[in-house]
Amino acid sequence: MKLHFLRNATFIIQHEQHRILVDPMLGKVGTLPSYSFIRHKSRRNPMVPLPDGTQQHLEGLTAALVTHCQLGHSDHLDGAAKKLLLAQKIPTYCRLDDEEFIGKRGIPTVPLKDELRQPFFDGHITPIPTVHGYGWIARFMGPGVGYFLELPNAPTLYVSGDTILTKDVRHCLKTLKPDIAIVAAGNASLDIGKDILMSLDEIMEFIRLAPGQVIANHLEAINHCPVKRTQLRELAEKSGGSDKLLIPADGETLTFNKQREYA
Repeated sequence: MKLHFLRNATFIIQHEQHRILVDPMLGKVGTLPSYSFIRHKSRRNPMVPLPDGTQQHLEGLTAALVTHCQLGHSDHLDGAAKKLLLAQKIPTYCRLDDEEFIGKRGIPTVPLKDELRQPFFDGHITPIPTVHGYGWIARFMGPGVGYFLELPNAPTLYVSGDTILTKDVRHCLKTLKPDIAIVAAGNASLDIGKDILMSLDEIMEFIRLAPGQVIANHLEAINHCPVKRTQLRELAEKSGGSDKLLIPADGETLTFNKQREYA
């Protein structure tokens, strides 16, 4: 299995004949508004361009996977991504409640029921509930899911989606035991309310709970995500979790086999 990391939460899962685009934000720099004006420096988003070679990675896609997209979450499905999905008629797997929002443009959708293990190509997928923030801000941010993927002859993969560390996230790590767990690690916040992604302490606990490799994404692309890759790496070293943590750069490809080895 190869994971091609493009930017923010956007990456491509490549395994055998499958090329699955996850949470696509494909627009040019500055095509989305600033998500914070007071708590963080106001800048239009995304703040960084897509890496060289992105167009090549976007060829031959067999599916897309979206964790959440309504209520202004364009950093997981933006206008450029919608155009790509529509033009190539890419089957887009999503929450049942997101089907109409995505499909109204003519994008073919495959709705998934929350917390139910369902067929996914020649394997299975299980949506894992998320809570997008602490306290009342989570209701404002709206619902979403992460995904636990099981594909034949591949390591199991958990994509946390935008969430804090909840009992559902803990259950997935402890019970489903993903070989690879991808955590949204930007510690995002808006100008109101508490944080809307895991705190740094929760990210370190996520790493401790994960039975296999942990990959951090959702970093250094959106103006309301203050965590830097160097900061996260240094904290993991102090916490004793650096041997389990990978922090890919934009454009980097990670390769895994079924035995959790990293190449």
